[in-house]
Amino acid sequence: MLPEEYPYVIRVVSDILESNGSSSMATVCAGTLALMDAGVPIKKPVSGIAMGLITDNKKFAILSDILGDEDHLGDMDFKVTGTKDGITATQMDIKVDGLPYEILEKALMQAREGRMHILGKITETMPAPRPELKPNAPRIELMWIPKEFIGAVIGPGGKIIQGMQEETGAIITIDEIDNQGRVEIAAVNKASIDAAIMKIKSIVAMPEAGEVYRGKVRSIMPYGAFVEFMPGKDGLLHISEITWKRLEAIEEAGLQEGDEIDVKLLDIDPKTGKFKLSHKALLEKPEGYEERPERERRPRPDKRQGGDDAGRGRGGRRRPDSNRDR
Repeated sequence: MLPEEYPYVIRVVSDILESNGSSSMATVCAGTLALMDAGVPIKKPVSGIAMGLITDNKKFAILSDILGDEDHLGDMDFKVTGTKDGITATQMDIKVDGLPYEILEKALMQAREGRMHILGKITETMPAPRPELKPNAPRIELMWIPKEFIGAVIGPGGKIIQGMQEETGAIITIDEIDNQGRVEIAAVNKASIDAAIMKIKSIVAMPEAGEVYRGKVRSIMPYGAFVEFMPGKDGLLHISEITWKRLEAIEEAGLQEGDEIDVKLLDIDPKTGKFKLSHKALLEKPEGYEERPERERRPRPDKRQGGDDAGRGRGGRRRPDSNRDR
């Protein structure tokens, strides 16, 4: 009933405090509940029951969920486990020389009725496995990344991956399999796993125009701020894209290096690959706001003229008149 591909070793411990029946069948039923409660994605819940037999010449009686005395004095201990769709395992001990088909058939049918009753009680308590492991359960997650990003995740001399492990507390290993990067992340709790996955995804993710990112201010310039919105990816947050209010100086924005700010990626320059960011795009436009007209661009003077006198050359000197010197 366990999934075919599951990265965990599973250990189920059943402590039997007293026994007046089948402790093994109690373990099957309790183990099913424990696995589902732990978030192990078993295919179907399993229940079990122990069947007994009393025979006297031509007469016989099948007993369900036998007690200790019935096991000791009876002629059969027949354990049956299964799901709603069929039997998963059986185990039998008998004290008679043989067992007629009639008795076996009746024992199996009677066992099914008992199993279905117990299974109903199990599913009333927990209809299905929890969608994920409990927050404090140790866990392992697998990720696949493009081959070309393996180096970016590891970093020079392992700097990036070691930094992620120190920050998140997770253990990260990367192998190249079939031209892909297989990333295994192990941690003692869900928070650590999620933090490591988020960091890896941020490295291998490609920036997309229109997406919103949580960035950190790396430097302040007179014309705006450079914001790292993904690991190793900085964009310009121009002074005109910080707020709807016109800012005369970047200091009016109140931004400091190290501040975190939400930004929207407006555009990626197809030639240079530079990123254009905006915080203003995430703010509501004030009522009555009017776009200010762009300033007129005055034509620049032709530097080749070198001055107002078009007849003069560079430095204001006249070229010698060759005819006059003759």
